[in-house]
Amino acid sequence: MKNSLSLKAFIALLFIAAVFMACNSPYTYKKKGFFNIEFPEKAYRSFDQPGYPYTFEYPVYADILKDTSFFNEKPENPWWINIDIPRFRGRIYVSYKDIRSRNQMDSLANDAFKMAYKQHTEVSTGIEDSVMHTPNGVEGIYFTLKGNTATANQFFLTDSVHHFLRGALYFDATPNEDSLSIVNDFLKKDLQHLINTLKWK
Repeated sequence: MKNSLSLKAFIALLFIAAVFMACNSPYTYKKKGFFNIEFPEKAYRSFDQPGYPYTFEYPVYADILKDTSFFNEKPENPWWINIDIPRFRGRIYVSYKDIRSRNQMDSLANDAFKMAYKQHTEVSTGIEDSVMHTPNGVEGIYFTLKGNTATANQFFLTDSVHHFLRGALYFDATPNEDSLSIVNDFLKKDLQHLINTLKWK
């Protein structure tokens, strides 16, 4: 009985000593935060290359490269481009197609909806689509995707007769809505500027 009591007292003393030692260790509270990102000033230049069926304005902090591969295959026409934004490891994929019939127009629009909805419904927490009418008479749909999706911003533009252009912004990073939202918001304004300045040739 005596041994049992002294063992309990010893364990109690060890516990108290551990509590006091833990209280003496320094602790610094860290606020929840995000990386400090410095954004460049908004400024634009014109993309108006000979032979291309469209023209638009894009950010001065971006580079345009001709798209030479599409899922390891050659693009179906020479007017597909990538707008690289190296500062944010972002890329806007721009594809273009000639419209030759009403059925083709419907098929292209349906494909754009499928790419926005079908591929992202498993990870998306919401998708909004907005109808657009630009000052240059261009029409289209803008898709905003919520959640940890591979792309949060997609769109297509058309005149419903001859031209169909699709764009999507992707990042070379693991999809994370919290960490990418501030950059997505910044680049969304550039996408909107591109859309509003786009003209068909």
